[in-house]
Amino acid sequence: MSYTARLRDKYLEKIVPELMEQFGYKSIMQVPRLIKISINQGVGGATQDKKLVDNALKEVSTIAGQKAVPTKARKSISNFKLREGMTIGARVTLRHNRMYEFLDRFISVALPRVRDFRGINDKSFDGRGNYTVGIKEQIIFPEINIDKVSKITGMDISFVTTAKTDAEALALLKALGLPFKNQRN
Repeated sequence: MSYTARLRDKYLEKIVPELMEQFGYKSIMQVPRLIKISINQGVGGATQDKKLVDNALKEVSTIAGQKAVPTKARKSISNFKLREGMTIGARVTLRHNRMYEFLDRFISVALPRVRDFRGINDKSFDGRGNYTVGIKEQIIFPEINIDKVSKITGMDISFVTTAKTDAEALALLKALGLPFKNQRN
């Protein structure tokens, strides 16, 4: 038997029937699902120090469990000493089992390690059912060794769903276990 992530099993067995009942879907295919999770880390000081990008690539790869790719500047901005094509960040896109494994670690291990954590904001939806959360410190992930961190940096984590509205996406992400602070039902 092949391996499936714990959250994926929970989604298929519990969450799909709950969402079908809550929103009155006729078919299982109408139920919103998580397509991918994108992790993006921009490195502001990359124009002065190239090592910061290498560190970001290593850290994002370690956190995601998948090799991160460098992001390049699309256009030159003289005020920021930025040239077109310069490497300025790292990103990785997770799908399928890796996505569910990351989400499980993010909810159960990383988020509780955030200082003064009271839940994530439920207003960061884009209007099309996608949600983005900003993390201020990469050291909340247990994979990162604090002693080897040269600079504390933040990152954006985007959850892309098939939901048509923000309400459907909120219900899906809440059912998956994301702790929102403004609980509205």
